[in-house]
Amino acid sequence: MSRLPEEEHPNKAFGWAARDTSGVLSPFKFSRRAAGEKDVSFKVLYCGICHTDLHNAKNEWGKTLYPLVPGHEIVGEVTEVGSKVQKFKVGDKVGVGCMVGSCHSCDSCTNNLENYCPKLIATYGGKYYDGTVTYGGFSDTMVVDEHFIIRIPHNLPLDAAAPLLCAGITVYSPLRFYGLDKPDLHIGVVGLGGLGHLAVKFAKAMGAKVTVISTSINKKKAALENLGADSFFVSRDQDQLQAANGTLDGIIDTVSAQHPLLPLLGLLKTHGKLVLVGAPEKPLELPAFPLLQGRKIIGGSLIGGIRETQEMIDYAAKQSIKPDIEIIPIDYVNTAMERLLKADVKYRFVIDIGNMLKPTS
Repeated sequence: MSRLPEEEHPNKAFGWAARDTSGVLSPFKFSRRAAGEKDVSFKVLYCGICHTDLHNAKNEWGKTLYPLVPGHEIVGEVTEVGSKVQKFKVGDKVGVGCMVGSCHSCDSCTNNLENYCPKLIATYGGKYYDGTVTYGGFSDTMVVDEHFIIRIPHNLPLDAAAPLLCAGITVYSPLRFYGLDKPDLHIGVVGLGGLGHLAVKFAKAMGAKVTVISTSINKKKAALENLGADSFFVSRDQDQLQAANGTLDGIIDTVSAQHPLLPLLGLLKTHGKLVLVGAPEKPLELPAFPLLQGRKIIGGSLIGGIRETQEMIDYAAKQSIKPDIEIIPIDYVNTAMERLLKADVKYRFVIDIGNMLKPTS
């Protein structure tokens, strides 16, 4: 194997973990799995905080394995490559998103849609092929099969690249798949948080006219002046809803709280598409007649495959698309989680792991 000189054994790692349903994170020493011939080891430099991290830390989806080291928006520098690694070398800047393994043989995998593989292995809180638990990027090192490594372009700042590996691909993939990436289409974005603000940026870069739909009038200035949206309205304002009826070709709905779909369906043109990328805990009510009257479609989307994620990162670098981020030290992570719960961030926390996390001891 090729590697950088290291003072520490590469399998020893240090991070922050949640240990119970309180979701409170604290320092945690652990061991990474042994690096294999197709694995890339890298030093973590930055890791974004996703709302999924909050859900999983508190076991709100009922499947958390404690202790849990969250983080699936991970960027770093390669320190070691296995003997059969072909695409990466020591010193490369790389990233890892929401998955670190799949079966490589199902229809989804063979069509570069590893994200829909029934045997997908999550970046953290999952079981790897060898039975070891996967730990995420709130830590100093990662060991990942090269197939699931993303190359970070030289002109994309590493701290800004991190949230693209989950939030970025989550909105990029449905824009592409559902044909909402054509110039001059009118796209609505519901919710202006970590996902929503990137949906605005990608849709604008693709040439769309973009309308932001929010429950809060307080987000109007940011939507129009900072993010470049073309229009904005409050979803609870019946007059604004009525005026906008039948004007949108497609909607990217990023909201993960309970909300009615009927008003959104009314905003769509004939053949319009409402795409859900948020994940409300309880089922949403789905009215049939608005779908029938206009041949409208409701769809969903979950991150993207590895090939598409690389495509997204390269596109973001080319178009200078960067998330709006707040850099924090690791010991601020619990406060950041509390703020995230209150939507008190514009628009993504990124942990400065490389400078702020104490080295493995």
